[in-house]
Amino acid sequence: MPTLLQNILIILIPMVALVDNRGITIINHWPVTVGLLAGLVMGDMAAAMQIAGTFQLMSLGVAALGGSSVPDYALATVVAIYLNARTGADIGTAIAVGLPVGILAINLDILTRTLNSFISAKSRKYLEENEFQKMQNINFVSVFMVLMQAFIPMILLVLFGPAAIEAVINWIPEWVTNGLNIAGGMLPVVGVAMLMRYMPTKRYLWAVIVGFVLAAYLHLPILAVSLIGFAIAYYTYMKLSTERLSAAGSASQIDEGYDFDE
Repeated sequence: MPTLLQNILIILIPMVALVDNRGITIINHWPVTVGLLAGLVMGDMAAAMQIAGTFQLMSLGVAALGGSSVPDYALATVVAIYLNARTGADIGTAIAVGLPVGILAINLDILTRTLNSFISAKSRKYLEENEFQKMQNINFVSVFMVLMQAFIPMILLVLFGPAAIEAVINWIPEWVTNGLNIAGGMLPVVGVAMLMRYMPTKRYLWAVIVGFVLAAYLHLPILAVSLIGFAIAYYTYMKLSTERLSAAGSASQIDEGYDFDE
C-alpha cells in the first residue's frame, strides 16, 4: 500500500471510531477493533493484535461514566501500531510511547465536551424556535470537534512523529525503556483487577482459580481457556434456568390446587 494512502487511512481510523462510538456504533472504539483496522493498513497483523490486546486489557474496568473522561486507549493503540511499523520500535517500546498519547487525549476530550456544551445549548435554542435546519447544521460542528479530538494528535504524529519519536527512543536510556516495558506489562493486570471489582468474583472465585491454573500451569492458549469458560458458563446458565422453571412450575401447581379447592 502506498505510504500516502497509509498515512491517510491511519489518521482516519481513530477519527471514525471516535465518532462511531458516540453514534450508531458499528466498529466501536475498542482497541481490538481499531487495532485490527490499523494492522490491516500497516501490514503487520501479528504485532498490531499484540499491541491492541495489551491496550484492551488496560481498558478493562475503565469507562467514561457520567460524562467523565478516560484515556483514549484506541488512539494509543493506533499510535503504537503506527510507530511499530514505521520506526521498527519493539512492541513494548511502542506501547510505552503510545500510552502517554492516549492519556494526554483526556485533555482534548475535556475541551471537546466543554465546547460542545455551548453547541448543545445553541442547538436546543434552534429547536425551540423551530429552526430545524440551523439545529442540524450546528450539530455538525459538534461532530467536527469530536473528529478533531483524534485528528490533531494523529496529524502531528504522521507529519513529525516517526523521525522525532525514533530520535527520542534512541536517546532514552535503556534502563528507562526497560522500566516502561515493565510498567506496560503491569497495566493490563491493573485493568483486569479493576474489572473484577465490579464482577461477582467472590461467588465465582472457583472459576477464576480454574482459569488461572489452565493458563499458568497447563499453558493452554487463551482461546482454549475462553472456550472452557464459555462451556462452564453455558452449563451454569442452563442449570439455573432449569431450576427456575421447575420452581415456577411447582408454584403454579400449588396455586392451581388452591384454586381447585376453592
